[in-house]
Amino acid sequence: MALFLKIIEWADDSKNTLVFKYPFKDKGREVNQKSKLIVRESQQAIFVHKGQICDIFPAGTYDLNTQIFPILSKLAGWKYGFQTPIMVDVYFINTKQFTGCKWGTANPIMMRDPEFGMIRVKGYGSYAFKVDDAGVFLKELFGTNSSFITSDITDWLKTMLVSALTDAIGESKISALDLAGNTTEFNEIVTANIQNKFKDIGLKLTNLFIENMSVPAEVEKAIDERSRLGILGDKTDVMMKVAAAEAMKDAANNPGMGGTFMGAGVGLGAGVGIGSIFADAFKSANSQPENKTAAGSGGAHSAGVKCPQCGAEVSSKAKFCPECGNKMPSAKFCPECGAKVSSSAKFCPECGKKL
Repeated sequence: MALFLKIIEWADDSKNTLVFKYPFKDKGREVNQKSKLIVRESQQAIFVHKGQICDIFPAGTYDLNTQIFPILSKLAGWKYGFQTPIMVDVYFINTKQFTGCKWGTANPIMMRDPEFGMIRVKGYGSYAFKVDDAGVFLKELFGTNSSFITSDITDWLKTMLVSALTDAIGESKISALDLAGNTTEFNEIVTANIQNKFKDIGLKLTNLFIENMSVPAEVEKAIDERSRLGILGDKTDVMMKVAAAEAMKDAANNPGMGGTFMGAGVGLGAGVGIGSIFADAFKSANSQPENKTAAGSGGAHSAGVKCPQCGAEVSSKAKFCPECGNKMPSAKFCPECGAKVSSSAKFCPECGKKL
């Protein structure tokens, strides 16, 4: 007669094992009424006989006998009350929470934004889950595998989460401006929508965290620009007036541009007093070149040349003598130092170069 197994247990020392199939020694899988089952906290044990689930045991210590195996007794057709050992498979299911599982959008989620139109959204976060129904989990996922770890299923769960998040964002019709402020609400919506899908495979989503939702760089730039304009508020009009006045001053310093900007100022002068600001700015800026011209003309007059006909002092810029009407000779410059010299001079008064 085969040796009877005394104790069946699993001392879990792993962090990611969901299912552990008990390894019977010598390829024997016999249990009888002298065997003992120990199921630790956060564990469940499933006995399978000829491909069918006999019973599921929660945490506790069990002496295996016909009283706790009513289903197995019926399946095996026992007549001798465990006097003859039977062949079973024993699976231990880890029912603790598995936390820190990461999720993220491999590709951006397309959404219709009420303010920016069609945009792409990315997101990432973490989630936690646990086995809620060991029997359903055995039937739907791990089957007769000797072991089953979290990495065997997390990619699939992540796909389910991203799909539910995409639906939640699309149905919410919320603006990208408000995504960051509604992560808690999205958590609740996604958790509620996906819980039934987890339940169908014997699992339960215990926590979901959306750590970040982001939009493309160009949309972020548009949001930043809108925020900047919002901060300016009612001071935008004043800033436009000041900028226009500065532009008019620059235009007044350039006589060729003054008339153009003055016309533009009249066209842009919608608003309180903006037309007068343009006019004042032009008048103020235009008065300065006149003074400089006057001063410059006086300086030029005092440093004038003599008329070769009558000897009267004439401005260096004059083409005719105001006294006798004689045509003034054209000015020339020293080829050595570049100084301006009289047309009749034979030597440069600055460097002595012969002309």
